[in-house]
Amino acid sequence: MSESGPGAAEIRKRLSELEARIEENLPARTEGFQVTSPRVNVLGVTKSFTAELILDAHAAGICRIGENYAQELLSKAEVIRSIDDLEVHFIGQLQSNKVRSLVGLVDRFDTVDRSSLVAELARRAPGARILIQVDTSDEPGKGGCAPDEVAALCDLAGSRGLVVEGLMTVGPTQGGPEAARRGFALVRSLADQLGLRECSMGMSDDLEVAISEGATEIRVGRALFGPRT
Repeated sequence: MSESGPGAAEIRKRLSELEARIEENLPARTEGFQVTSPRVNVLGVTKSFTAELILDAHAAGICRIGENYAQELLSKAEVIRSIDDLEVHFIGQLQSNKVRSLVGLVDRFDTVDRSSLVAELARRAPGARILIQVDTSDEPGKGGCAPDEVAALCDLAGSRGLVVEGLMTVGPTQGGPEAARRGFALVRSLADQLGLRECSMGMSDDLEVAISEGATEIRVGRALFGPRT
């Protein structure tokens, strides 16, 4: 069952509060990184919410959304296509057999973590923008390639014509925000070594740590749209 979520006015208020949290943590990340731009993009995670919430989110100023499930994303396609400047990221574990159905709807695939998925994207979506997902928590079901496999996967994707914009990771489920710091720092370091700008990491609970370690994008659902049932 999809949630309707708050209206545009409430989302706008929460977005303002979120931007204040981002601003408070920017000074800690302006030194020591190859990427020093203070810009941190907010990706509104709209999974489990209705298509109408996407309209409210856009009206509130959110122009980037992330969806986790192919079938749910496809069910919202009509509304998504009605918004000219909306950018859609696929942020869930992606099965190769779902790629074809998402071509033309997804602007960036953020969870590329294996050579077979690279091959399918190169076949079905030539020139697609992607992030390589890095496993920094070693938790079952989260996806991601091992840190020592990142460079090779980036090279493979580039050789197949995909546009590797950066890296992505998900913090650990247990241990609180600080438990994510080591993994976030590792991913930022890998991105710098490979000359990649984008670093998508951090969610509602650990975004301060992510920003201080060099995130350029945070993925936020609950802090913007409230809890899901």
